[in-house]
Amino acid sequence: MRTAPMHQRAIIAASLLTIMLTACGSSEPQEVVEQIVVREPGEAAPVREFVAADLVFGEEAFQRCTACHSVEAGAPSAAGPNLHGIVGKVAGSAEGFPYSEALAAADFEWDATSLDAYLADPGGFLPGSEMDVGTVTDEAQRAAIVDYLASQSAGSGE
Repeated sequence: MRTAPMHQRAIIAASLLTIMLTACGSSEPQEVVEQIVVREPGEAAPVREFVAADLVFGEEAFQRCTACHSVEAGAPSAAGPNLHGIVGKVAGSAEGFPYSEALAAADFEWDATSLDAYLADPGGFLPGSEMDVGTVTDEAQRAAIVDYLASQSAGSGE
């Protein structure tokens, strides 16, 4: 009796696995559930635990921002404001930085959601803001940068 070559057995095994996995799925569409978290005014959002690997990726992704921004506590602002402690800080409130009128008049605190939206489309999120070169279109990079900024804000006391 002759046995099939290794690559033929691998193709057969992969085909069978594909058929079995396809049979496990449901043809019914899943209901989308929207969740909204409501907090009392002034109540801080819970600080999430950061995984070291996530923060390394976030720090690497943030390198594209370092031409204009710093996250080092006490470092001076450059073309953009120092972002140390940005999460939980009122938008447009870094001491001595010349914000656009839109950011100076903004009435919100930076959180993960607002940072993500701002990095995705600064002018769309806050018309009149002047961060044109900072758009981060890649969702994974944007999430990593937001997590990195949040880690630089956790326990900053600012």
